[in-house]
Amino acid sequence: MLDKHYNPADIETRLYDAWEASGAFKANQRPDGDPFCIVIPPPNVTGSLHMGHALNNTIQDILCRFERMRGRDVLWQPGLDHAGIATQMVVERQMAERQEPGRRDIGRVAFLEKVWTWKAESGGTIVGQLRRLGASCDWSRERFTMDEGLSAAVLKVFVQLFREGLIYKDKRLVNWDPKLLTAISDLEVVQVETQGNLWHFRYPIEGEEGRFITVATTRPETMLGDTGVAVHPADERYKDLIGKNVILPLVGRRIPIVADNYADPEAGSGAVKITPAHDFNDFEVGKRNDLAQINIMERDASIVLDGNEDFLAGVPASDELKATIAAIHGKDRFEARKLVVAMMEERGLLEKIEPHKHMVPHGDRGGVPIEPFLTDQWYVDAATLAEPAIAAVENGDTVFVPKQWEKTYYEWMRNIQPWCISRQLWWGHQIPAWYGPDGRVFVAETENLALEEAESHYGSRVMLTRDEDVLDTWFSSALWPFSTLGWPEQTPELKRYYPTNVLVTGFDIIFFWVARMMMMGLHFMKKPDGNPQVPFDTVYIHALVRDEKGQKMSKSKGNVIDPLELIDQFGADALRFTLAAMAAQGRDIKLATSRVEGYRNFGTKLWNAARFAEMNGAARATGFDPASAKVTLNRWIAGEAARTRDAVTKAIEEHRYNEAAGALYSFIWHTFCDWYVELSKPILNGTDEGALAETRAMTAWTLNQILKLLHPFMPYITEELWQKTAGDEGRDTMLVTAQWPAYEGLGDAGADAEMGWVIRLITEIRSVRAEMNVPAGAKIACVLAHPSDESAARAKRWEAEISRLARLESLTMADTVPEGSAQIVLDETVVALPLAGVIDFAAEKARLNKELDKTAKDIAAIEGRLNNPGFVAKAPPEVIEEAKERCEELTARAGQVKDALGRLAAMG
Repeated sequence: MLDKHYNPADIETRLYDAWEASGAFKANQRPDGDPFCIVIPPPNVTGSLHMGHALNNTIQDILCRFERMRGRDVLWQPGLDHAGIATQMVVERQMAERQEPGRRDIGRVAFLEKVWTWKAESGGTIVGQLRRLGASCDWSRERFTMDEGLSAAVLKVFVQLFREGLIYKDKRLVNWDPKLLTAISDLEVVQVETQGNLWHFRYPIEGEEGRFITVATTRPETMLGDTGVAVHPADERYKDLIGKNVILPLVGRRIPIVADNYADPEAGSGAVKITPAHDFNDFEVGKRNDLAQINIMERDASIVLDGNEDFLAGVPASDELKATIAAIHGKDRFEARKLVVAMMEERGLLEKIEPHKHMVPHGDRGGVPIEPFLTDQWYVDAATLAEPAIAAVENGDTVFVPKQWEKTYYEWMRNIQPWCISRQLWWGHQIPAWYGPDGRVFVAETENLALEEAESHYGSRVMLTRDEDVLDTWFSSALWPFSTLGWPEQTPELKRYYPTNVLVTGFDIIFFWVARMMMMGLHFMKKPDGNPQVPFDTVYIHALVRDEKGQKMSKSKGNVIDPLELIDQFGADALRFTLAAMAAQGRDIKLATSRVEGYRNFGTKLWNAARFAEMNGAARATGFDPASAKVTLNRWIAGEAARTRDAVTKAIEEHRYNEAAGALYSFIWHTFCDWYVELSKPILNGTDEGALAETRAMTAWTLNQILKLLHPFMPYITEELWQKTAGDEGRDTMLVTAQWPAYEGLGDAGADAEMGWVIRLITEIRSVRAEMNVPAGAKIACVLAHPSDESAARAKRWEAEISRLARLESLTMADTVPEGSAQIVLDETVVALPLAGVIDFAAEKARLNKELDKTAKDIAAIEGRLNNPGFVAKAPPEVIEEAKERCEELTARAGQVKDALGRLAAMG
């Protein structure tokens, strides 16, 4: 017997353990089935489940459970990312809390031992959390980006790309975190709105006493590294100065005035100071105009002037230069900023200071402003690797869903820059490069191979020093689809499951991860004919999960919703179904706890329907053929089940998860629970043994179809009901491995038309009752005026059910419409509801007019705000969207009130 109440906490862990113990999640269980493979976006080993993970993995699990039930050989490949910078910070913080010596004190080997110990003891918390969500990964195949096999893949790829000239070392600008002392990727940079200043400096023109050119900067300290001033070639104010020099204040360096389109004549003075070693745009201007690159900062962003050969090159010795070096050398960048401004002001070269609000890039881990920093790093020739990756999407070998994300992909790929892959960390894949006595580099998969190359080059055995840097975490992640399947070994798994099928990910890592997997996959993996092979055929890009007001979740706002707390409160199924139901393509999810609670209630509704079936002997029927049904109600529900199956299947295949969830919700809550269950009660309580047996069987059959169709979305409650309604004979299989429904010969147009008419009639009567404020307990008369023979016959057959569900005291036929009746047109029949004496027409009219007036005022107020350019310019997007939605709701309600007033007017 089913318990009276469904309690997710009582069953979720038990069922998950049973699924896993049965081997249901393991790949290669259906060798005759077509392979279907998804690789999980590997969460950080330091991570905890957040709402983005919950959405991403819910969608993946829906796909895997769906395809598993369709008989495919499913591999959902799980694993974790070593998360270089994040993991190193966690362990260093732990060491500091324990007052242990720092990593540089204990050395690299000892520190890495500590990291591996931490990983074994505390890493991978998120794996258990994914299990709670219901993720049906093949955990027996779990991988880690630093495990032995994946490390071998990383070494092979690096060495091969280096030998092909696609990996090289270069001095370029990088995002430098001066707190963590490492280069970081663009994804690890966050823009922080900062109230700063714009300082306007006057640079004297060489040889023209009293003439200056004014430049503006938000980072005055960088002027010490200026090597040029740029003006627009068409700017008439400066045409005579192009090719001349300015004398850089505080330093004395002669720097040229160059013509470059980067300078905007409409911005400020139209002249721009150029610091190629400390600004990304300036770096490009410097390359175009052959300007020197002078780095004036140490790795910790302190100023280095004394002994800085680049800084001193070509600068005549002077007292001013000595004073500048004495005052600023060794100072922190922000202290140096104050000193530079003061010194410029002392010399009369500070024209003005303007308050300036602007975005300042910060490292997301270090939490301090990053510096564009000129340094030697390792790079991948991304432009060359991008060409086949662009062509693969253009040719349709890989498609993006929604398709508009292809445009984003193309924009990034067609403007791609060299990819900096080295990081100044200890935790990660150490770069397989060794340096000889003269600095020559030897790249090999092992130190012994590097030594052999060096001996061949030098003619004798020499000492080599290994590069201390590690690879960007995204480098190993780029190999994820094929390295997790065993590459570079030619494993059976690689042959069977590669290329993978669907990649599910967020838009924020299209470039950082998706594009790089495309580049690496196409370069290293080949089709049987030798042509490049894409790593996946479909990339599904899901949207962001925001709070209920549409704001991005952040700890600083205090609006972060913890998925684990929602699971504790409402169960995993409710959270999963909420996310799927709201996952419309291209639209962010506004998540409210009330929505999750609502879908918990949906699960409760299903549980209660199953209890109803059980109590009426209709929980299990074997060998029943729904196509054999004779009862109209049963033929109708069989057709509805078949249509729902088609709609859900099509929606999942097209990645329209909200439409699939909507079809299921409508069928289960409304069609089955609200209508079929209610309309079947007279049969189940009746004396017609044939109809009773058929309806019991059809109820059980429909419930089985519901459990199958809903399982990918709500796996726990469906599996529990599947097992608990098995009866004494049990089930042939767990629901997780049951067959996806397939029907033939279901659907009866006559039954559909009749039941559709009955349901519309009841619904319309209920609607009018609500509109007219008819008391819920009041029974009213219903008259069908001029009914067709068919309508009259339907009304007679279903009179008892219509009267019960619409709360009617009578259902009669007539040739005229009684006075004082609310009228409904149903096909060719007029349905009249005489309400005289049931409601006070005058009071009801006054109530509705009052509501209409208030609604109109509310609409006008909202439209006034939306038509106000000042409001639209200043209000956050989520506030504007909320106002538009409220306006639409009020407009719809106004329409309903007008309809009700129209009915009252027609009633006299």
